[in-house]
Order: sequence, then C-alpha cells, then structure tokens
Amino acid sequence: MNTQDNGSKLYLYSIVCVAVLGGLLFGYDTAVISGAEKGLQAFFLGAPDFVYTDMIHGLTSSSALIGCILGSAISGLLASRLGRKKSLAIAGVLFFLSALGSYNPEFFFFDYGQPSLSLLVAFNVYRIIGGIGVGLASAICPMYIAEVAPSNIRGTLVSWNQFAIIFGQLVVYFVNFLILGDHTNPVIERIGETLYAVHPSSDPWTIQTGWRYMFGSEGFVALAFTILVCFVPESPRYLALTGKDTKALYVLTKINGSKAKEILHEIKNTVTVKSERLFSFGVMVIFVGVMLSVFQQAVGINAVLYYAPRIFDSMGMGNPMVQTVIMGVVNILFTLVAVFTVEKLGRKPLLIWGSFGMAIGAFGVAISNIVEVHPLMPVISIMVYSAAFMFSWGPICWVLISEIFPNTIRSAAVAIAVAFQWIFNFIVSSTFVPMYNMRAGDMGESFGHVFVYALYGAICILAAWFVYALVPETKGKTLEEMSALWRNREKKHHKIR
Repeated sequence: MNTQDNGSKLYLYSIVCVAVLGGLLFGYDTAVISGAEKGLQAFFLGAPDFVYTDMIHGLTSSSALIGCILGSAISGLLASRLGRKKSLAIAGVLFFLSALGSYNPEFFFFDYGQPSLSLLVAFNVYRIIGGIGVGLASAICPMYIAEVAPSNIRGTLVSWNQFAIIFGQLVVYFVNFLILGDHTNPVIERIGETLYAVHPSSDPWTIQTGWRYMFGSEGFVALAFTILVCFVPESPRYLALTGKDTKALYVLTKINGSKAKEILHEIKNTVTVKSERLFSFGVMVIFVGVMLSVFQQAVGINAVLYYAPRIFDSMGMGNPMVQTVIMGVVNILFTLVAVFTVEKLGRKPLLIWGSFGMAIGAFGVAISNIVEVHPLMPVISIMVYSAAFMFSWGPICWVLISEIFPNTIRSAAVAIAVAFQWIFNFIVSSTFVPMYNMRAGDMGESFGHVFVYALYGAICILAAWFVYALVPETKGKTLEEMSALWRNREKKHHKIR
C-alpha cells in the first residue's frame, strides 16, 4: 500500500530491482565459465607457441577473480568518493566491455581464431576487467540495498540480491545449454601428468565459436543494467554522510513516509562520531566481517559452481549440462527459503544449519569416491551440498556484511571483507582442478576427489562453530543500532582486559 505515512513500496521495490540486476550480472559473469571452460581449454590447447597445462587452465578459468579482488578492494574508495550509484554505473560499463572483449579477444591486435600466448593474455585481461565489475557490484549492491531498505525487511531485500546472483547463474547455465544446442563439448584426453590434448573427434564449432557466444551473451544484460542504474536515487545514508540532508530526506520520505525525519536524525547522530578510523569500533567487527567472507568461499561452493559440468561428467550420469541446469533450479528454490525465512528465523540459525547440511553433502561426495555406490549418490550429495549453501552462506553472508558495520566505516569495512572473499574465491577456484586431479597410490585419481570434498566438509564444521561463537544476531536491528552493539562489545572487552 502506498501512502504518505508508510512511504511507497513500489518506489522501494523498483530501485531494489535495479540494484539486484547488478547481482544477476555478478552471478552471470562468475558462472559463464562453467559452460565455456572446456571449449576454451580445447581452443588454447591448439596454441603452437606454448603448452596449455592443467595449472594454466585453472588460472585462466579463475582469472576474473583477480579483477574481483581489485574491484572489491577499490569499492570502498569509489563508494565513498563517487557514491553508491555512480560506482554501480562504472561496474555496468566494465561488465559490458568484458563481455565484448571475451567474445572477441583478437579484436584489433590478433588474427581471428589463432590461439597463442599473447591472445591468452588478452583474453585474461578482458576477464579481469569483468572481474573488477563483479568486485564492485558484489560489495556495493548489497550495501546500497541495505542503506535504502527499512530495518524490518532489510534482510529479505538483501537476500533478493543473492537470489539474483543464483538466478544469474541459472540463466547462464540455460543460455550455455541453448548455445551448445546439438553440438558437444570437446573431448579432452590426458597425455601426461598435467598435460592434455583434444581428441580428433571433438566438435570444432565448440572449440572455435561456442565459448565466444557464451561470454558475449552477457553484454545484453550489462547494457540494460548500466542504463537503468542511471535512474535510481543515491543511497540516503550516503547523502546524509556527505551533508546532503535535503536530498536524503526526500529519498527517505518516499521510502519510509512520516518516519523519514526520525530516521534521518538517527543517521545524523552516527555521523557525528568524531573518529572514523577503521578500528574505531574495535578489531572484532572487522575480524567477524572478514571471516564471514573467508568461510563463505573456503567451504568450496564456487569450485562446484564453476566446474559443475565437468564434475557431473566425471560421475557418468547422463548429459552434464542438463544436470547443471537442474542444480541451478535447486539453487534457486533453496535461495527462496532464505529470502522468506531470514526475518523470522534470524541470520545465525540459517548459517549454522546450512553449515551442517553442506558438511553432510561434501562428506557424501567424498565417501562416494571411497566405496562403490550408485552414481546417483554423489549427484544427490552435490545437490544437498549446494542447496544447503543457498539457504545459508549464500544469501546470509551478504546480509550480514551489508548490515553489521557501523555507518561511518561501512564503505571501507565492506571493501575489506569482500576483498577477502574474492581472494579466497580465487584460491579455492584455482586450486580445485589440481586437487581434484591429484593421484596417490592405489586410489589413483579418486584420491583427489576424496581429499578435496573431505577438506570442504571439515571447513563447513569449523564455519558452524565460528558463527555460533562470534557472529552477532542482527535481525530487527537498524543500521544505526549496530554502532551501539559494537561499542558495547568493545567496552566489555576493555573491562575484561
């Protein structure tokens, strides 16, 4: 209902929808590699001037994450200097440039269709540019949503950003499936410890063209996001922090109605804090934010998402692209569980339950590689692992990162936390293939399959303990109340010492 007293829900939801489109691009860009990586590998295996090894492929598949680290690291500076809105517009432009460059990395400098070391470098540069956009969007989209949303529905609205991320991954799984069509992924044969070759029977279209269409398809969404973000308002909390109280009150009134002046007063009270140093509220708030990001990636989820078709292919359960799409649908459904329960159940219970659910799924995959079981068991275990992440660490980590930091340090603190997230995303994604392919004794290649999932399962258990022991429950608290929460924790810490 849209009234002067309550504010306009339509206005709020429309600007949140634009912001979550940045989350959709985030998911699209990070998951597009899942369908394209085999064709890309086959293409560069044909390079005459260098040997495209297993390790190089892992780094190439993960190169966008280098940009994500850079983008998230500078997100705080851009969000503080230029504002949330302009920073998101920059992210949109970077997404668009990356899509075009990844589609045609030969542009201007190289002969089309001729793989080489220089072309590989150019391709990775374009992927890094897109990664910078992802890094910016990953930090600023949830921050923007949290700063415009009323406290009673903030968790739900920020969770929609994660839904958009997963929906973007599902969309790109489906787009990749449609692009592949009647064509087949190339067959890659191992010819040495870390060396591979393309089987002569492989479809040449997927090697030369298919992966290009997959990367290029992102350009349409990126262009739409860049245009739409020009029409949303700046975050009212950023406006208040920069002394633009009249504009802040206007936006707050449209969203919150008659409560706008009271909310602006609370915001201005936090702005009067004299010290705005990063550790003004103690070390623990930064530590908790950073470790939330670290655990979200260390549990190994993105290794599964990026290499889903390859993993399902190794399990011998039919068309791996179809199974990847099914997993995307499961992910969407379980993300909705978080969206509709985060304000009722709270952040901590969902994180703890999800951690144990992921551990069960990860250990299930590990056990499936030790004892002989039906191929359906590891597939179901992967689905359980992924579904548990989607109702817990996927959305709830972003909710907490967007809301646990006090107003005066939010930009810088979110930037640091998200930078750590992408650093560990890169570590996990670039090490997954080498660990997955490790061999040892009689177990052969299955040793790596057991080791990597047992490791992720153990980290899930550790993550559950961390949440139980150190993470505060933020359900129902305003962003301004977080300042008092961390002040009180810091005072108690000093008294104990």
